[in-house]
Parts: sequence; structure tokens; C-alpha cells
Amino acid sequence: MKRLIILFIVFSQTIYSQYKINTQPEQVWVDSTYNSLTFEEKVGQLFMIAAYSNKKEDHAQDLDKLITKYKIGGLIYFQGGPNRQAKLTNRFQAKSKIPMLIGIDAEWGLSMRLDSTYRYPWNMTLGAIQDMKLIEKAGNQMAKQSKRMGIHFNFAPVVDINTNPKNPIIGNRSFGETKENVTLRALALMKGLQDEGVFATAKHFPGHGDTSTDSHHTLPVVKFDKNRLDDVELYPYKELIKNGLTSVMVAHLNVPSIEPRENYPTSISYNVVTNILKNELQFEGLIFTDALNMKGASNFKKPGDIDLEAFLAGNDVLLFAENVPVAIKKFNEAKKDGRLTEERLAYSVKKILAYKYKANLHNYQPIALENLYNDLNAVEFEALNYQLYENAVTVIKNDTKSIPVAQLDKEKIAYVKLGNDSSDVFLTQLKNYANVTEITSKNLDSVLVELQDYTKVIIGYHKSDGAWRNHNLTFRELLWINQIGKQNDVILTFFTKPYSLLTIKNFESIETIIVGYQNNAISQTVVPQIIFGAIGSKGKLPVSIEEHFKVNEGIETLAIQRLGFEIPENVGMDSKILTKIDSIAKFAIDKKMTPGLQVVVARKGKVVYQKSFGNHSYEEGAEKVKNTDLFDIASLTKIIGTLPNIMQEFDKGNLTLETKLKAMLPVFKGSNKEDATVLDMLTHQARFQPWIPFYKATLDSLNKPSEKYYRTRPTVEFQLKVAEDLYLRRDYNDTILKVIANSELLPKKQYKYSDFSFI
Repeated sequence: MKRLIILFIVFSQTIYSQYKINTQPEQVWVDSTYNSLTFEEKVGQLFMIAAYSNKKEDHAQDLDKLITKYKIGGLIYFQGGPNRQAKLTNRFQAKSKIPMLIGIDAEWGLSMRLDSTYRYPWNMTLGAIQDMKLIEKAGNQMAKQSKRMGIHFNFAPVVDINTNPKNPIIGNRSFGETKENVTLRALALMKGLQDEGVFATAKHFPGHGDTSTDSHHTLPVVKFDKNRLDDVELYPYKELIKNGLTSVMVAHLNVPSIEPRENYPTSISYNVVTNILKNELQFEGLIFTDALNMKGASNFKKPGDIDLEAFLAGNDVLLFAENVPVAIKKFNEAKKDGRLTEERLAYSVKKILAYKYKANLHNYQPIALENLYNDLNAVEFEALNYQLYENAVTVIKNDTKSIPVAQLDKEKIAYVKLGNDSSDVFLTQLKNYANVTEITSKNLDSVLVELQDYTKVIIGYHKSDGAWRNHNLTFRELLWINQIGKQNDVILTFFTKPYSLLTIKNFESIETIIVGYQNNAISQTVVPQIIFGAIGSKGKLPVSIEEHFKVNEGIETLAIQRLGFEIPENVGMDSKILTKIDSIAKFAIDKKMTPGLQVVVARKGKVVYQKSFGNHSYEEGAEKVKNTDLFDIASLTKIIGTLPNIMQEFDKGNLTLETKLKAMLPVFKGSNKEDATVLDMLTHQARFQPWIPFYKATLDSLNKPSEKYYRTRPTVEFQLKVAEDLYLRRDYNDTILKVIANSELLPKKQYKYSDFSFI
């Protein structure tokens, strides 16, 4: 009896060490919970079944039955919406004997499955980013959103190394084609997720990156030998495991070098799951199968049989089981015939329970529904997304140094759109920098004629922003690019995955190529800023484009001090406060202070607010004010020319609001204005006259410009251009200041507008 007790203690310690039970309370909870379950209920803990929040009530009722009768251990959510899913989670958790683990595929955020949630860039886009802290921060934010939704496992990061450009299922979901780049980014995303308390799951073990078929529909073949797998495909797993990876998902693949049985899926291979993942790689975390309804698995064995085989191979959690009752029956049969031992069952079930404890499910709290949408779409998420794209967009060719476009007065620029998706934001942003003409003709010959007088042509290739969509150029699009490139200086911009460039066989006629990776409002805002030099490009290609452009290539272009466009939070401002401008503008228009107005707010070189309100006049049917309208700002030039300089001198400590005029301009010493302060002048309380018509003193007896003061051509003495072919003598500014100094003051100190302060 004593020997049996000792053996039991040794076995228990082995189990606990595998999944790192950290505290006595955790061990007590795991043991007591496990002992409270029947055999069938223990088996139920192994299943994570599919749940949808966009299906009808009968789907929810089916899940109710599985949860109450079979005590299933978890749910993996697919399509739906956040409020609907949160309500379902609360409903299901209330019915569960032990709170369930909730998982979701959220590789680029919850929007991979849920509407009305935030979307981050694909992994391929993140693969272009060189600052790993940004990717880690993306992981932090994804985790916060997952926790808000009561989700414990994000089935990310994808660590497949996409060495096959024609891979139909990984592609954009991969960080790139080299093991080093993939591993660095996967580590950053994993750390970001797990530091915020959400479990990361590396997938698809042992490696789905060099497959030409989709395991959702068939069993893909991976023909590499074991040495190649060790060196490349398994490399990221080794590094992530060393750094505390929580879980791994095993793919349905046919890899003869590590599972010699013909067409035998890796997900149910004892050699792959136990010998390689557990023993060789020493992985102690939770092991998930990929979805067991996928044809790569379900074509091989029937429901129930495939679940049992996957478990006996060493998996802990059986994902998307097709028939839980049949599977539990198969587990019962295996127990009776000795294929399934209590020890093997306890190993995985106790590990699952330990993760439930780590997820704080022993103190389960329902999801709070109030303010859910706003919490999932906080402005801080948008702010990071701008930073991600600013660091991802990649310039891969700039032969004639076409970008940044510097001398706008010497350029005549046209825009040609290719592809079938929206380019509205891109064109609007281009027009913020230059007079860009959109060429809309559908006939190539007509287009070439129209483009003859243009110095630069920006071609935008816009395809729908879907991870698995076909982004290849058509023959017509290739012909247009080639012919326009032969005639004009072309800046070719791709708002698609980089693999779309593979359809171009010759790049000689194209001077500049920019990869924007995805076709959305943020990427379409960032790329024009790189073209015109508001920001420099920083991204590097995550994959090769045959022999033309190699992985890690990317040209860093310069920023040339042009205004950029950014979200307020990235320059230390608050979007909510800026929205108050809307109500001020509406008030001004309603009270007929102005028929319309245009407001631009910029900080730290970035425009963070730009809106137009009202109409050009009070007349009925008057034209609406648009952001592209240009206005004669007349007297405002005194303010916008002077005030920023005052602000800069204030920041430098060269003056304060109490600085006196005599200290700033010696010509005013001894005058009646010498003690006027900066504050007095800015608030129009310095007792200055409203204005003086200085120009009158420069006219002759016929009220025409006097030769004493003007010339029709600039000379050394006459340099101040005041009108076309009219130049004022350069010392007349001194005369103006002397006239102001000698002018009378108003009788008392009160608000009276004066030009003098700004002059």
C-alpha cells in the first residue's frame, strides 16, 4: 500500500510539473474539481466546440444541451457580433458546471470573426515592420479586447513560414518567408498577448507554410525531411517555447518524414504530437488540435474515432468536434478495452483545469454588457494602427529619386486607378499635397494621350482587403502599367499583398514602387505622406518577389518637413475634445456669424482635424464648403504670420506676456508705446489706433505708385513685391514702424482692434 501511495505521488508531481501548477490553492482547486467529475464529465472537459453568435436560437439551444449534459470544457467562437456573443457567453457559462475556456481565431484582432470590432493589419503587413515594440503593443491591445469579451485563448500567432508564394490558406496570415523574421514578430505578438493575461497559441504545428493545398478541404503534403523541418519549420516553436508559450495548435498535414503511415494526419500522429512536440521540444503547455471538422482530418476518420485518435496521440483539447456524444461513447469503449487509462485522462483534464484556474475561472464573473462597443473600439486602437502602417509601408524601388516629390511648382501630376476597390481616401490625400488630376478614361490610347503633358503619374492598384482574396493583376492592368511606364515617370502603389507583384515580369519601365499591403483608409492616408515627404518610409519586404526584390529589402526615404496627417492621440491630443469644434462651428453658422468655415488643427507637424462646415454664402443653393476649397484669408495673414513666431519665442524663453515693446523693438524706446506689453497687444488693449493707410503716402499726385517708392522690376533697393510687376523699396518697413511709434494713443485702455500689434 505504501508503495502505491509513493507511486501516485510521483505521478501526480509529474502531471503538475508539466503544466506548472504554481500555488497550493490552485492545486487544491484542480484536484477537488477533477474528483467531482464522472468519467463522462472528465472526457467532456477535453472538447472545445464551435459557437456562432450569428445563428438562430436552435443553434444556441443545441449548445445548451451539450453544455448541461456533457459538461464540455470550452467554446471556440466563429462569426457573429460582440454584443450577441457576450450575451451567449454569459448564458452558456451560467449553465456550465465548471466555467468554460473561451477561444477565438483573432490573428488580426477580433474582427477576424466579429463585426463591429477593431481590425489590425495582417501578419504579412506586420512582417514589414522593424520595430518589435509596436507588434508587442498590438498584442497588448488584442488581449485587452479579448479579455473584455471573456475570451481566454487567442489562437495566434501564426508561426508558419510562408516559403510557398502560392500557399492558398496561409499567405497573408504569415509574418513572412524567413524563420528569423517570423520568429521575432511571433515572439513580440505572443508577449503582448500573454503580458495582458490572454493565452497565445502558436500554429499550425509542425508547419503549414510550404503547402499548395488547404487543409480545410484536403490533406496538404509537406515533403521536407526531418533535418529541414528541425532547421526551419520548428525553429519558431523552439524559440517561443523557451520564452513561455502557453499553447500550440497541431495542423492536419501529411508529412511522410515524421509520420510514415500513408496520408496519416499529423494532428493524430503520436510521433508528431508526443515524441516531437512534447518530448523533443519539451513543450509542457496546452495542445490543441486544429478544427476536427476540417477535411484534412474528417476525411481520414469518422467523428468520434478522429477525436479519440487525436487524444491518444497526445493532444489535450479537441477543437470543433463534430459529434460530442459519439466521441464520448468512443472514449468509454477505449477505457474498457484498455487503450485509454485514467492516468492519461487525468494528465490532460487536470492540465485544462489548471489553465481555467490561471484564467481566474474559479472566480468567474459574467461579461459586462454596458459600453461594450466603445471599449472594443477605443481611439487608442486607431492611434496604434496609424503607427503600424507608418512603419510597414515599403518603398522597393525609387530609381530616379521620384519620391519624396519636392518641387511641387515644377510638377504636373496625374492619378490613374487600377483594381476594383475604393481609392477615394487615397485620391483625397494626394490632393492635400498637390493639384492631382484623376484620369478616368477607360481606353488606354486615350489615357496615353491625356498623360503626355504630365511630369508624374501615380498609379494606385486597389483590391478588396481580404486575407484570402485574389490580388493578381489582370492582363489589361499589366498592359496599362507597362505602357504608361514607358511614356511617363510612374509612381506605382500597391494596396495589396506583396505577392501581387509576382504577376509583373519586368519592372524596368517603372521608376518607383510602393507596397501599402492593404486597401483601407489608414494605408491610403499613409502612402501619400511618403510620396510627398511628410514622413519617410521604414518598412522592409517580408517576402521575396522572385529575383527582382529580396526579402528584407526596403528603401528608407526622407521626410522633408511637410505636414502629415495623423490621429490626435499620436501627437498628445484628445479626439473627444476636438469634436467640440463641430458644435462651435454649427453655433457660428446658426447665429449667422458666418455662412461657412473650414477648420484645420495641426500639431507636431501633423494635421489631426480637418473639417468644413456650411456654405460659401447665405444665398439659397450656395456651394457647400469643402476641404479642397481655397480662400483669400486677407487680414488673417497678420495673425497666422505673427502669432506662431510669438509662440516660438515664448517657448524659447525670449519673451513673456509681460515683455514690453521697447525691449523687443528699440525704435519704440521713448515713444508713448514703449511700455505696451505682449499681452496688451495680443488682446488689443494697448490703446493703439485701429490702422493707418500707409499706402497713401507712397502714391503720387495722380494716386498712382510713386517712382520714389516703387519699381516695375526688382532691384537691390526695391525688393518687396506688393503686386504683379510692382516692387516697394526695402526700407519702407522702417518708415511704417516710425509712423506707428509717432501716432497718438487712444484715450483709455479697452478692447479696440488694431493692426499695429501684428505689424
